[in-house]
Amino acid sequence: MEPLIPRHAVPFGREVLGAFTTVVVQGARQVGKSTFAELLVEDREARIVTLDDRQTLEAAAADPTAFVDQLPTGTLVIDEIQRAPELILPIKASIDRNRRPGRFILTGSSDLLRLSRTPDSLADRAITLNLRTLSQGEIRRRDDDLLGRLRAGAAPADFTTSVNRQDYADLIATGGYPEARRLSARLRSVWFDSYVDRLLERDLGDIAPRIDAARVGSVLRLIAANQAGELVKSRVARDANVPETSISAYLDLLETLYLVGRLRPWTPNLTSREASKPKTYVTDPGLALRLARVTAAQLEPLTSPHIGAAMEGFVVTELLKQRGWSAEEYELFHYRDRDGLEVDIIAEFFDGSVIAIEVKAGSTAKSEHFAALRSLRDRLGERFVGGYVLNTGNRGIPFGDRLWALPVSALWSL
Repeated sequence: MEPLIPRHAVPFGREVLGAFTTVVVQGARQVGKSTFAELLVEDREARIVTLDDRQTLEAAAADPTAFVDQLPTGTLVIDEIQRAPELILPIKASIDRNRRPGRFILTGSSDLLRLSRTPDSLADRAITLNLRTLSQGEIRRRDDDLLGRLRAGAAPADFTTSVNRQDYADLIATGGYPEARRLSARLRSVWFDSYVDRLLERDLGDIAPRIDAARVGSVLRLIAANQAGELVKSRVARDANVPETSISAYLDLLETLYLVGRLRPWTPNLTSREASKPKTYVTDPGLALRLARVTAAQLEPLTSPHIGAAMEGFVVTELLKQRGWSAEEYELFHYRDRDGLEVDIIAEFFDGSVIAIEVKAGSTAKSEHFAALRSLRDRLGERFVGGYVLNTGNRGIPFGDRLWALPVSALWSL
């Protein structure tokens, strides 16, 4: 059996648990939330109960107050809390009676704040940690924090790598689900298919019983086919053969299940002609590839029509994972104006400074790849920390003032 992979967010999670009454650990099914919760309490008095167990669920329904107060001196971990959102009010009342830090850890495979059945937000009582699939740094047991290192002045010119195009194709296709990555390519495809089917047939029915799961599945596959692309609701509605008025609700449901995310447009008021459509992406690159019925072998050719979107989605999801433990606080966006200036990823730090990233699937950096980054640098002035073209080359190369070409593997190896 493969040894347990340490999660980089555990130290911060323990710090939060030591300071706040309740920690909510949310994320898609099979990303390792239960294991993560176990790691948070391994040195504490704790009891772990799961609401996926029918008897436990019935006990919670029979006497909610007694259920939530069953471990008054330790940490009660309630796994899959979305199965019994009626426990939220008794938890709130229990917290108000005793504000001791570390009383509850609640894990959920659905975003509680999006569920209509959730009776309270636990505002001022709970801190939410979003857990994603394994990052490449976690898999390699490396401290991956690309944006933090670049902000701190890491030297891209010193970076080299042996990771090649075939390696990247395999990494994208494997994805980051702990269980799936242990499987052969064929069995992993079976796992992905079963995973989606069960989520749409069971979990979707729990949160939206009147919604047509087949239509939601069609929208999910279209998002995967346009991985990290701008969301045009009319086009998705037409291709999925559903009313355009339903697309927002379907997307909300997919986000509630943590299957889909959105990259908001950046609006720094550099021009009055900024675009305002978000980009959408399937939250795991391996799952996205399977939903689009694309294999790793199809990503390898230089003429592959799939590699660009798959690589951009891969980079976006890795950076989102690294936000959970980065030395820097930042938000991720994309940028496009109606004059054609477009940048794949904008990382804006809390002091207003910016790192801009373009993602290219080729191995050769060209001057034209930096056109948008140059324009953004000149507009932002001192706010512009650096612009980077991440590609499949093997070394960092300077391309002018605060501009660099950098291999994608710098995400976890810089």
